[in-house]
Amino acid sequence: MQYWIPKSLVLGIAVSLSGCSIFTNDAHHERNYRANAPVKVPEGLEKPYRDPEFAMPVGQYENTPEPVSYRAPQQVLTVAQGSWVEQGEEAARIFFDKNDGIDDLPQFIWRAVDGVIALHEAGYEVENKAQGTVTTTWYSLIKPKDGWFWEESKAPAKQKFTFTVEQKAHQRTASVLAELVDYQGEEALTPLLKRHLEVRALNEVVSEFDYQYRLLQVELRKRQGVLALELGFDKAGNSALLTEKGQQAVLDRFSNFLERSNFTVVRVDREKQEVLVRYEAPESSVWDSIWGEEAVVLPIENGDYTISVAEAQDTRTSITWKDGQGSVLDANTMNNLHQALIELLRQKGLTI
Repeated sequence: MQYWIPKSLVLGIAVSLSGCSIFTNDAHHERNYRANAPVKVPEGLEKPYRDPEFAMPVGQYENTPEPVSYRAPQQVLTVAQGSWVEQGEEAARIFFDKNDGIDDLPQFIWRAVDGVIALHEAGYEVENKAQGTVTTTWYSLIKPKDGWFWEESKAPAKQKFTFTVEQKAHQRTASVLAELVDYQGEEALTPLLKRHLEVRALNEVVSEFDYQYRLLQVELRKRQGVLALELGFDKAGNSALLTEKGQQAVLDRFSNFLERSNFTVVRVDREKQEVLVRYEAPESSVWDSIWGEEAVVLPIENGDYTISVAEAQDTRTSITWKDGQGSVLDANTMNNLHQALIELLRQKGLTI
């Protein structure tokens, strides 16, 4: 008996602790939301007294067995630089500020719209960019995912949108508005679905605007690099490279540029305003030509060079090259070197 009691206690405790896994939780079962009629008293028995002051009507509750799907409102994504939305805006509209490098803001926005339409292999049913509006042809904003061949494929919904671009009077800000003007699809077009489609179409334009502006920034950096170096002469009349940057900035930035161009910076002597470097030409491979990333080989021999930074005859800074024996590179070599360095600046998108 003493052996059986502890076993029963342990079993009872285990069952009580694991009750949540043994007994099902049907607190939300539909029968719990239905109020049955009062208890019927069998004949021959006296009904219990019910105080009319506290009598309450029997409530009836209906269940919805089918799950209801709720969507969060679609948000306009301000991922592009200089983009913003007005608080409380109900339409699918976004504003763009005129960033550096953009000459014509509405034209740049239209370029983004054109990119989106071309991506969907669509066109324009009505094109009046001069008046600030276009209407697209049919295209599917949301395309179905590929499934198994025995599964039934649903026809994708199609839409037509009108994009409106408006520029403010000061010409530093412009907005683009997306409106759904026609729809074909199996799903009924509700106000919520219409809002989702309009915002999604607008977000595609914002993403394309961001992509186009990033490409523009790369191009601007390349142009700055080209304009940063010119061929000229130092104060002694030697052929040299000229730049608008100050001497200290050239010592720092030009050294960094050389390190990314197959040079090894041995020493930076700020007292003498000189940079000692060692050049080793890169080895080209078949893969470089396939991927279109062939390394630029400079028209100089491998070895050590001394680069002198000084004030030129005007307000610019001169960069004079000397070989390992201390001889200044001739004008023909400097001309070829200048062209090769410009190509490197373009390739890497760098500035001096």
